[in-house]
Amino acid sequence: MTNLKLNKPTDSEMEILQILWEEGPSTVREVHQILSEIKESGYTTTLKLMQIMHDKGMLSRNDEAKTHIYSALIKKESVQKQAVGNMIKGLFKGSSAKLVMHELGNHRASREEIDEIKKYLDEIEFSGMNEKKKNQKK
Repeated sequence: MTNLKLNKPTDSEMEILQILWEEGPSTVREVHQILSEIKESGYTTTLKLMQIMHDKGMLSRNDEAKTHIYSALIKKESVQKQAVGNMIKGLFKGSSAKLVMHELGNHRASREEIDEIKKYLDEIEFSGMNEKKKNQKK
């Protein structure tokens, strides 16, 4: 897998990765068609950017067919983890709690989202208690 620290995607690369994550393996034309709905961009610009991303190790390219099929080599979860980690370090002095409280204070969470957060916190607490019990038995 590609080393994300060396290949932090630019904004334009992120747009292409988002398309490939959602659509799956695609040709340049397919990616460009979706991209052109979001912003004005030339086909050759999309082609060149995808070639550069391939050279950087962000995309794989299957060139067995007449038209090349590109796939994302970088996992969405890896990019999210790195971006959120950088944001927590840079903007919230390393405190994920401050990030969560900031977001919940600025954006109204739905009942379903709040229930999901509570469930996640309960799971973390439960697994932490089990770990503590295991360590006490040793």
